[in-house]
Amino acid sequence: MILAFDGSSIDGSAYSDVVGLARSAPVWLDDAVSAWSTYGLGVFAVLMVLGWWRARRAGAAHAVTALAVPVVVVVAYVVDAGLKLLLREDRPCQSLHVSTLEACPAPGDWSFPSNHATIAAASAVALLFVSRRLGAVAVVAAAAMAGSRVWVGAHYPHDVVAGLVVGSLVALLSMRVLRGWSQALARRLTVTRLRPLLAAPSEGATAVTAGTAG
Repeated sequence: MILAFDGSSIDGSAYSDVVGLARSAPVWLDDAVSAWSTYGLGVFAVLMVLGWWRARRAGAAHAVTALAVPVVVVVAYVVDAGLKLLLREDRPCQSLHVSTLEACPAPGDWSFPSNHATIAAASAVALLFVSRRLGAVAVVAAAAMAGSRVWVGAHYPHDVVAGLVVGSLVALLSMRVLRGWSQALARRLTVTRLRPLLAAPSEGATAVTAGTAG
């Protein structure tokens, strides 16, 4: 038997209340929340692509920032996975033995922090450095993702709160560091085969000139 932390003493009652509410909710609502919980991360990928597409027209440095967003999300995921292995908290459906909308994961699939919440928060905060409008949409989507993970029974509330914090901090620190290097990276990359990723076709010559100047 794998020794694991039982997080039910933290906010197990709040979790049970939410799961109970989900069980009594209309079927259409549960289906919508379950679909968002399962497939909603795809929305963040779309927002990243939109952010990159728009950033190309704003200049190579902006494009570099946009291209860094998925990298930052991967870093946040790795940090989250490390915390899971370190803390090893059982899923609430295992500790509390409740019926949930989402099938209860097998033992060893740790709960703290929430992967989904971490990825969503990292995406949202990183996108704020690319576009305030897209970032604002992503922030709302991240909050909805965090809530949905409790609703379907996959996580305690503290799991998703921790995921939001981890994702936000990793993205904030990473993007601030990158901001100081974006101009230098842009100058280097605009004279390589990656140039099409950094500037719209009509602006390629301008981007190259800007990249090689000075």
